[in-house]
Amino acid sequence: MKPYRAETIGSMLRPAFLLAARTAHAAGTLSAAAFKASEDRAVDQCIAIQEGCELDVIADGEMRRNVFASQLAEAAEGFATVAGNTVDWFTRENELDSSPVTVALASRIRMKRSLSAEEFVYLRAKTGRPTKMTLPSPTMYAYYWMPGVSEAAYPSTDAYMAHVTEILRDEVSELVRLGCDYIQFDAPEFGMLLDDHQKAWFEAKGFAPERMVRDGIEMMNAIMAAHPETTFGLHICRGNDASRFMAKGGYGEFAKDIFGRTRAQRLLLEYDDERSGDFEPLSAVPDDKIVVLGLITTKWPREESEQELRERIEQAARYVPMERLALSTQCGFASVAKGNAIGFAMQEQKLKLVATLARQLWDD
Repeated sequence: MKPYRAETIGSMLRPAFLLAARTAHAAGTLSAAAFKASEDRAVDQCIAIQEGCELDVIADGEMRRNVFASQLAEAAEGFATVAGNTVDWFTRENELDSSPVTVALASRIRMKRSLSAEEFVYLRAKTGRPTKMTLPSPTMYAYYWMPGVSEAAYPSTDAYMAHVTEILRDEVSELVRLGCDYIQFDAPEFGMLLDDHQKAWFEAKGFAPERMVRDGIEMMNAIMAAHPETTFGLHICRGNDASRFMAKGGYGEFAKDIFGRTRAQRLLLEYDDERSGDFEPLSAVPDDKIVVLGLITTKWPREESEQELRERIEQAARYVPMERLALSTQCGFASVAKGNAIGFAMQEQKLKLVATLARQLWDD
């Protein structure tokens, strides 16, 4: 397969009409059919933006999701809003800003439908370009474990993670059956585990940070192993919600465990500012993997220059040769539906920069 050199991570800004339609549908004032028409229209616009920017691979922008990881709670029984389930975020000024976690695991998961089949089938029918689908990693769902509540669903965190992995294994098999040949696992929890503050949050839930990384990689590897012809990506960031972040820290602590052991062929890594550390941990990346450098921020309305990005790519190339590098945004533009503090014009400007610079540097 020809390597993709220019892509977006997944989520894109939701148009105002879609946000309004979601609110109206939740309030019971908009029919399911009308809401689906709004979702379809938003996906169409999202595809058109990416095609116009000439990205190498097209995503559906996660237009049908309220949060990048919300499909499981929407597609299954077992999750509920529970008081006291919060997580810490940080503003651009490094001020603490706690928010509720959307839901908590309250009873055993019972699937009602596929997580992403609808998303992929619609995307596949709407573009002739290569496509990808995004799924949360298994350990991402550690977010929704709440001690004192979730034990009613599973006797242990291990039993919960095993069931989540089984659900994701079935989902990947269905996406592959439907023709999806590029699936990206999103693992912001790995980025959180680089930060002592967030390590303590997971530990309070009953998860051991070192085990989360090792076990998380093994869970994904077990899913990937069943589909050797499929391209898999692993995206790691440090949280993304309304221009806030969750963590700071370079990849060094877990670089060998993550980069060296994952079966994913593409590593999509946040590297837009000093929160991600330097490129030295990339020396742990095996020779059979592509590193997609997330150098262009989706958090702030900052205008990167081609020269600045070229210099950063040259620095990364000291550890991974140019033929195994690619370029992307650092994360999605709207991991949560309300989106980051970036307008549609700047979103398009940033995606065009990704594609333009990639064509200049990797004219395959």
